[in-house]
Amino acid sequence: MTERDVLLNELAQGLRPMSEGIEWFDVLGQEEQSEVLLFLRHHCVQARAVTEDAPASIRRAGLRPTHTPAVLISRGRIDEQLGKIAGLAPLDERRKAFRLLISVLAIADARRRERDCSGGCSHWWHKLSDAG
Repeated sequence: MTERDVLLNELAQGLRPMSEGIEWFDVLGQEEQSEVLLFLRHHCVQARAVTEDAPASIRRAGLRPTHTPAVLISRGRIDEQLGKIAGLAPLDERRKAFRLLISVLAIADARRRERDCSGGCSHWWHKLSDAG
């Protein structure tokens, strides 16, 4: 577990404000931003994000349905679309992608926590709220 892992999971769990996450993301170089987006994409898939998560994720991220990441995630095959979102290049699109991927992770992981981990689990990120 790295500082980045903790930060991203705290953002997804609402333990840190998104404004703090955006400030952190904006300071990163383009290559580091791309790494973060790919990391988030991987964790969204691991959390078993589904296509039906798209509308709630778009709303939670505060995106308009016409923003590129929102359009992409609404096109089905979420695993493929998350990869396209993580690969967006312009800074403004990467920032929107970051917000959306955090939201997808939040929704998918909350469902996993409720369904699979309600009786306890060994996922360190499910214990972040206990640490503070």
